[in-house]
Amino acid sequence: MSQVTITLPDGSTRDVSAGTPVRDVAAGISPGLARAAYAAVVDGKLVDLSYPLEKDSAVRIVTDKSPEALALLRHSTAHLMAAAVTNLFPGAQCGIGPATDEGFFYDFIVDRPFVPEDLAAIEDKMKELAQQDLPYERQMWPREEAKAFFAKHGEPLKVQLIDEKTAGQKDVSCYTIKDKETFVDFCVGPHVPSTSRLKAFKLLSTSNAYWKGDARNAPMQRIYGTAFASDKDLKAYLTQIEEAKKRDHRKLGRELGLFTFHPWAPGAAFWLDKGTTLYNTLANYMREVLFPAGYVEVKTPLIYNKALWERSGHWGHYRENMFLIESEGETMSVKPMNCPGHFLTYASTSHSYRDLPVRFHEQTPLHRNEASGVLGGLTRVRQFSQDDAHCFVTPEQIGDEVERLIRLVQRVYGDFGLPFTAKLSTRPEKFLGEVATWDHAESQLRDAMARAGLEYTINAGDGAFYGPKIDFDVTDAIGRKWQCATIQLDYQQPENFDLKYIGADNAEHRPVVIHRAIMGSFERFIALLIEHYAGAFPFWLAPVQATLLPIADRHLDYARSVRQTLADAGLRVEIDERQEKIGFKIREAQLQKIPYMLVVGNKEAAEGTVAVRTRAGGDQGAQAVAAFVEAAKTQARPRRAA
Repeated sequence: MSQVTITLPDGSTRDVSAGTPVRDVAAGISPGLARAAYAAVVDGKLVDLSYPLEKDSAVRIVTDKSPEALALLRHSTAHLMAAAVTNLFPGAQCGIGPATDEGFFYDFIVDRPFVPEDLAAIEDKMKELAQQDLPYERQMWPREEAKAFFAKHGEPLKVQLIDEKTAGQKDVSCYTIKDKETFVDFCVGPHVPSTSRLKAFKLLSTSNAYWKGDARNAPMQRIYGTAFASDKDLKAYLTQIEEAKKRDHRKLGRELGLFTFHPWAPGAAFWLDKGTTLYNTLANYMREVLFPAGYVEVKTPLIYNKALWERSGHWGHYRENMFLIESEGETMSVKPMNCPGHFLTYASTSHSYRDLPVRFHEQTPLHRNEASGVLGGLTRVRQFSQDDAHCFVTPEQIGDEVERLIRLVQRVYGDFGLPFTAKLSTRPEKFLGEVATWDHAESQLRDAMARAGLEYTINAGDGAFYGPKIDFDVTDAIGRKWQCATIQLDYQQPENFDLKYIGADNAEHRPVVIHRAIMGSFERFIALLIEHYAGAFPFWLAPVQATLLPIADRHLDYARSVRQTLADAGLRVEIDERQEKIGFKIREAQLQKIPYMLVVGNKEAAEGTVAVRTRAGGDQGAQAVAAFVEAAKTQARPRRAA
């Protein structure tokens, strides 16, 4: 039998017989590795342990410590759940069951909605199947035989998937658990070797769904779950979920009087007085950061003729997400983004190379026609505003400008105490422009990140079709990641809009556009902040920074005079004038997460002081009003420790 050479991650090589399954390689390295192995990566491709090695290959064994392990584990657990459902609900039809960032889901057509008792029974059945150590096996079936099998077993959706995804193929990939009568799914895999590897999973919830996400198709029931390699990781995640429920921005937004929604305006928040104060504080903070950095604020129209969107390319690729308006026989659209308006603004005047960079900033409302089924609180809305900017630069200025932008990102996230990670997304398979231009742009992004001391990972092939980009993910107080800032290079739209500047050679040249947002949308960033701080905003950001609590009605006049002094100093202060006991007022202020409670009674009125309490530290003793004002004004400046 012929031999093939495999190369391991440490550079060592081994010769094995052609056709040797990967599991034998793991066993040959060590019995412990064989027991720990989930799958393997062969020449960059994730495969089952049963995969035969037919040629010289680079091989890496996947264990629970490998980056691919979690998604593999979750996909396999989705199959396990489907096996349990079809066992307990014999008439159920299976849809699809992918892994997700949080776990997995699987869609089913069933006679009635799942109830909590069903989830408990399904989870118990999953545990039973897991304990039986049933093998996952990939089988290649003749395409027509596979379609006939699934049709006979009442799985028309699988037949449809095979028709759509395997046209022209002779054989199709199917995975069994134990055997095809126990469970089989049309799937390309790979999967863990057996159900015994699945030890830490939990079913979380159900929801309504539609086949392929289209409301015109069959209604389905979706079961969400999660899975981890260890009980410890699972318990930590479930604890995080419980903490996230307490921090849910929709719940806290209602309790703190920040915003509300109404069914007559789906996907658009009604900002209440405190929420409007928070919103404006963030908007003005961004202005204070950007104006010294050379930005100018512009306001562009909300509604444009479709000709603009045809020029930008959005009409052909984004029209279904736009709100359209018919006016005097013309088709118009409410803008979903600011970019084209900024291009028209730039083109409205001539520019010299000495003028560049030109930096436009805008915060006007945007509208996107998101499907009603995906709307959720502030994180997915139809109306929103961004801390949006477009920088028009010469090609030689890209590196310096990107470095400036990175330092802005570092400064802003530092002010909020938000740690972050960065990814460089490089040239995709389908791209516009020349390879040399892309290589130069990516090189400049790398150099800028190096000069800014920014660590990053490579997200190969995930750049926009018009240019590479840097994406930033922030991590909140309970460890969840939120995608926020982005810096994108764009060589295409300057061509589309014929943007120009006059160079030092007195000839016309094309600028490069850098699209950038740091917070992203204010709505989503506020949702992040609410959940990050659990509603207890730092002093500089809190909608109400202090509340005055008069002990009795006779202290109201003094409380009002103190409020005026604090308001004149620029602080946001309210008075609790209700005829309630002081203990009740203090508890109410704490529930509203107000940073300072200033109690005033006979002694304070006589001495010109306030009795200071903080929401976390309790009684801080009496302070002269002037001293409190000076200390509070210092805290009112944005800073990480505020």
